Amino acid sequence: MKQAVISALEDIKARDIVVMDVRKLTSMTDYMIVASADSNRQTRALADNVQKKLKEAGAHVQGVEGEGTGEWVLVDLGSVVVHIMQPTVREYYNLEQLWGGPPMSKKPKLAESTVHP
Repeated sequence: MKQAVISALEDIKARDIVVMDVRKLTSMTDYMIVASADSNRQTRALADNVQKKLKEAGAHVQGVEGEGTGEWVLVDLGSVVVHIMQPTVREYYNLEQLWGGPPMSKKPKLAESTVHP
């Protein structure tokens, strides 16, 4: 499922995709994927593409939040939670550091980068 999400994000040119293994930190989800988008329109397009591609693959979308403003859209797939954020919002909340990942200034640029807390 992680790779399907990454592919869906890359289809619409998401930037700075980071995958975090949070299984040791929470029982709510196994992985958090954080990606950046350049505009409200792109965050919504990315969230729509993730939902579409994962539904086609047989996954169940449990919920979506934030589509109204498009600054931060969350797609809950159960074992994977996807955060699509505009850069200023992403920098402010700094989810990578909050969940044990690298600080924003040191985060990897490649989708294959995985952070294990």
